[in-house]
Amino acid sequence: MDISPELIRILREARRVAALTGAGISAESGLRTFRDAQTGHWAQYRPEELATPGAFRRNPKLVWDWYAMRRGRVAEVEPNPGHYALVEMAQHVPHFTLVTQNVDGLHVQAGSRDVIELHGNIQRVKCFDGCGVVETWEETDDVPRCSSCGAYLRPDVVWFGESLPFGALESAVEAARACDVFFSIGTSGVVQPAASLAYEAKNRGAVVVEINLEPTPLSGKAEFALHGKSGDVLPALIKRAWG
Repeated sequence: MDISPELIRILREARRVAALTGAGISAESGLRTFRDAQTGHWAQYRPEELATPGAFRRNPKLVWDWYAMRRGRVAEVEPNPGHYALVEMAQHVPHFTLVTQNVDGLHVQAGSRDVIELHGNIQRVKCFDGCGVVETWEETDDVPRCSSCGAYLRPDVVWFGESLPFGALESAVEAARACDVFFSIGTSGVVQPAASLAYEAKNRGAVVVEINLEPTPLSGKAEFALHGKSGDVLPALIKRAWG
């Protein structure tokens, strides 16, 4: 694998590293992407028809069952070498921030700490009426009710038409602006506002490293574009940098 010695030197000397991960790193664990998961009974629906506040208001049970199916698929997979390599990277860098667009919780399962989850986490639920209650999801046939106000509980994920959690986005932007090296891993580089993080980092002088199977709009702007599986590239990078 052709990894530049210059990249190894930069990584060894970095004091602050930020990494953004997308669906590609989870796909390497066997988890289908958001739209590819529409099979069987669910093939008659588009995700845009289910992952919205309006859909939940119209038919909370339908949306709840769809997310129960997706949670079941998450339970069938495990973190892959790419997830674990990021855990190890964090042990070598004085200040490491991991930001993810994924809702599957695989980074936390692998051992990453203080993960900034831009789109939420499918393993949590929260009050649909916004009273502030957030709980761990528990398997149930019926849509559960909030213990505080009695409203329905919904998946604690960002739906179409909703803004990202302000605190998470603010923390991600701060990390991007402060880092020496920024990794974009397994993401198309087009979904906003996450796609802007690499440019926030670059504009502040950070070295941008892309790891993705295919070139993206970011590839030409990154100082290093490594095209391959993150589960191959990241462990090799860690081994070269820290042995």
